[in-house]
Amino acid sequence: MIKYSKDEKIFNIANVMFMVFFLAIIALPLWNIIALSFNDATDSTRGGIYFWPREFSLESYLTVFEDNAIYKAFIISVGKTFIGVILHTAFTSIVAYGMSRRDLIGRKVYMNMGILTMFVSGGMIPTFLLFKSLGLLNNFWVYIIPVLFSFYDMVILMNFFRSIPYSLEESAAMDGANPFVIFTKIILPLSLPVLATIALFHGVFQWNDYMTANIYVDNRDLYPLQMLLYRIVSQNLSPAVATGANVVRNTTSQSLQLATMVVTTVPVVVIYPFLQKYFIQGMTLGSVKE
Repeated sequence: MIKYSKDEKIFNIANVMFMVFFLAIIALPLWNIIALSFNDATDSTRGGIYFWPREFSLESYLTVFEDNAIYKAFIISVGKTFIGVILHTAFTSIVAYGMSRRDLIGRKVYMNMGILTMFVSGGMIPTFLLFKSLGLLNNFWVYIIPVLFSFYDMVILMNFFRSIPYSLEESAAMDGANPFVIFTKIILPLSLPVLATIALFHGVFQWNDYMTANIYVDNRDLYPLQMLLYRIVSQNLSPAVATGANVVRNTTSQSLQLATMVVTTVPVVVIYPFLQKYFIQGMTLGSVKE
């Protein structure tokens, strides 16, 4: 049994109290949103609902799910997340493997160029004009191609690849394996933890991203869930107005907004606890070499 000193006990108690307080200020507003979304819309206007619905009702959720736009947005979000994760992880890992090679000519120049992109961007207007010239405006691939590569993710992968014993590659090369075979048959199977981390980082980004649609997409059929939610909340619209559909139930704009917020956040809330360990590992993978 571990014995703590008096100072350590005081610190632990203070730390627990702080974390409980921090959890409360985050969880209580979220719980209030859920309670309001399940309450009768007309009754909610009276106020006084904090922890539990006063008059339970599913009208707001039925209205949300009767709107076909929510299903279209869900398909777009799932599609861009799934495709984006696969292509981003594959492309970034290929670049990272090349950058991890000791004999790569000009590697320092490429690293300096990549580091520069972490501090300076091309600017919104030049980026918009570039996407327009490439035909990416109002195009599904605007969600995928511009974020196909991330220098930050590349650095994480590169450092992990460097931690793999080089003798494995030398042995495979002596047996006649080319770099592609070495990469796919040796490096990738040994790198599953870091690949999972990069996939999760990018997956969460893709699911939460609404700014890309806000700037480069005008076609409502290409709106992801988060863009739909953004229009509903920021412009104080109901889902039907935000998507151009018709409301078929007698509900208020606020109740529909809250119900839509719950629906769009449930997938991440459900999946994230099972994948949290990969996010924690991702902060240290490749950062220490022995």
